[in-house]
Amino acid sequence: MHTHALNSARRRSLKPATRETIAFYLFILPWLLGFVIFTFGPMIASAFLSLTEYAVIGPPVWVGLANYREMANSDLFWKSMGNTLFMVALDLPLGLIASLAVAVLLNQRLRGVNIFRSIFYLPVLIPTIANILVWIWIFDKDAGVLNYFLKLFGLPPQPWLQSEEWAKPSLILMNLWGVGGAMLVYLAGLKGIPRELYEAAQIDGSTSAQA
Repeated sequence: MHTHALNSARRRSLKPATRETIAFYLFILPWLLGFVIFTFGPMIASAFLSLTEYAVIGPPVWVGLANYREMANSDLFWKSMGNTLFMVALDLPLGLIASLAVAVLLNQRLRGVNIFRSIFYLPVLIPTIANILVWIWIFDKDAGVLNYFLKLFGLPPQPWLQSEEWAKPSLILMNLWGVGGAMLVYLAGLKGIPRELYEAAQIDGSTSAQA
């Protein structure tokens, strides 16, 4: 009885801000443990192993920066860096622009707009493996839907995913298929803008596109 009363007195003696801080860390503790075990820990281990010669069946042997020097002298490494920069410079801006444009269009007060919102968000809900199978079917060199339409217009079929020329544009198109997630975030932000601001902008002479 005395111990229970003492614990109650200690809880009451804590400041509200301190109690909120303790509750906050208790709530995020599962995520924090998962991050340390499954993300931060493997990152540190990978950084260490990159400085060693590790054949899995034996203990790692320290080699310092030898792996990085070998990588810097590889043409394949610089080619992969160029491909990565190409994807970042083109895919990321296109994804942001497309998601924002779709969010602006779906923010209009139109009949049936909720149906279109669901349609644009639907690809995000489809499992990844199903999306991959759909796009393999679309880009297939022999029986793909895209090459079928090219043949209708008398154009030669293209090896979309097997071609060095067309592989990157194909991957960018595949990424644009999933803009529904970012679109939802932008749409939520647009919905948070008070209607009075739009009305004030129109009174000041702004067009619908500017507002």
